[in-house]
Amino acid sequence: MLHDGKIIFVILRERTIKPPFAGSDTNEKEINMTTMNVNPNGREQGASTPPPDADNSKTLDSKESGAPKSKAKPSYLYLFFAPVQEYLTDDDVSEILINGPRQIYIERKGKLEPTKAAFLNEQSLEAAVMNVARSVGRFFNAENPQLDARLPDGSRLHAVMPPLSRSGTIVAIRKFRREKLTLEKLIEFGSITPDGAKLLDTVVKSGKNIIVSGATSSGKTSVLNVLSALIPDNQRILVLEDASELQLQQTHVASFETRKPDEHNKGEITIRDLLRSVLRLRPDRIIVGEIRGGEALDMLQAMNTGHEGCMSTIHANSARDSLSRLETCSLLSGVEIPLAVIREQVASAIDVVVQTARLTDGTRKITGITKVLGLEQGQYKLEDIYSLPGQPTHK
Repeated sequence: MLHDGKIIFVILRERTIKPPFAGSDTNEKEINMTTMNVNPNGREQGASTPPPDADNSKTLDSKESGAPKSKAKPSYLYLFFAPVQEYLTDDDVSEILINGPRQIYIERKGKLEPTKAAFLNEQSLEAAVMNVARSVGRFFNAENPQLDARLPDGSRLHAVMPPLSRSGTIVAIRKFRREKLTLEKLIEFGSITPDGAKLLDTVVKSGKNIIVSGATSSGKTSVLNVLSALIPDNQRILVLEDASELQLQQTHVASFETRKPDEHNKGEITIRDLLRSVLRLRPDRIIVGEIRGGEALDMLQAMNTGHEGCMSTIHANSARDSLSRLETCSLLSGVEIPLAVIREQVASAIDVVVQTARLTDGTRKITGITKVLGLEQGQYKLEDIYSLPGQPTHK
């Protein structure tokens, strides 16, 4: 909140309050106030060191079977998101899109809808995002105007601050599905056929290296979650992500998360840094949440040096495009390698590409499973082993 030119951050510790949007008692919390000076346009001028990520263990309760809405125990962070609280607890809503304090859209069952919800002002919206940043040990200020973070229930949040965004702070919250997604559920939803599901089960359990490919919001992470659940429980699984989203059910799982630089631009840990550590930690399986840059080369080298059963996702419109994207990302590593050599690495490392898509009716489906057969005259040789009717998986 804004008071006398200062943003007041409310941090709650152990005792009890009733949030205005909660219908039942929540854990009592003790209120501790910290302030930050702001300039006239609402941006903070200085920031203290973020507190430890102590509240990330607090999660929303799982929904009751068949119930359209979930009862939740909000973390203190949800107090700041009171204007959109009803959508955070509505299981039919998959994304919340905040275009400044006065314009908020939601995605419900694959379709975008405008809402009448609004924040009090730009400062209250900024304060909400700043508190999320602090809860995960990151910054959201003039020097760090973009934020990748997660809410306590695992939902992913990305935010951009003015002046990069022209209409106020822009926030996208992709909600974490509290109901465990399984192959059986995918069949029930019509996202894949029973034969396709059996094929995926075989591919995962046989230790093939898999890339899940698709456009933005096509369900890549959800499919990766389903595939990871098929890994035998007696294997050691190491998971690397920018912001933790994957929820593995196996017992022997070690999860890692990147770290942004501090206010002195020091201490950054990237996916590439984590990969180097993970390769020395005796992994049976390596799962990278998403390949976006030079870590592609490190991942390919891991796959080609005996680390089988690796999985990751990548943004691409087809199986063939996903392999080309891996080439491009590998070139971003800064290591000077001829394209022909990188192509050989990709062809040798990747066994299967699982293609996802969001169709025009808003549904998300696995449109194809493609086997990579190597190179033929310098080009990728691919074979579709499963495809949704009318949805070719490679061009």
